[in-house]
Amino acid sequence: MLTVVLECQDQEPELAQTLSVLVAGAVEGLVSDVVVLDHGSRDGTSSVADAAGCRFHSQWDIKDILRSARGEWLLFVEPGARPQTGWIDEIAEYVALNKVPARFTASRGYRRPFFQRVGRSPPPLELGLLLPKKQAIAAARSGMRLSEFATGQKLRKLSSELIPSWVARAAR
Repeated sequence: MLTVVLECQDQEPELAQTLSVLVAGAVEGLVSDVVVLDHGSRDGTSSVADAAGCRFHSQWDIKDILRSARGEWLLFVEPGARPQTGWIDEIAEYVALNKVPARFTASRGYRRPFFQRVGRSPPPLELGLLLPKKQAIAAARSGMRLSEFATGQKLRKLSSELIPSWVARAAR
């Protein structure tokens, strides 16, 4: 039903944190596969992806990746991001009843300091991106990064919260 796609470069610990949360979604039958797109990592990113049963690609064409996705919906998240309690049920319901993209709500427990929030736009995938596979394939261009899929999208907001990846990076 849902394919999760992550883009990585030397983010082994962050990837492990995200994958550990996604296990519950796989057990519940929501997450059908996870795809890790690597940009030349020199750490153990490939080992973490392999141990978790992910499809790992160090060279790819995004169109081919999207076409090969098992799920009819895609969830793009940054390595280190962690959906919070209730995300599985909410996404299962959302994809059954909707056809438009969505994103998670920012975690109330983890906010950037005030001066880091003022005058800056958050990264496009900071709150993830949930979109139909058909829509992603139609928008895909060779060489495109995942973050470009979120640009210009009018997104609905899920009530489930997401701890953003910067929290995991800051804890390194």
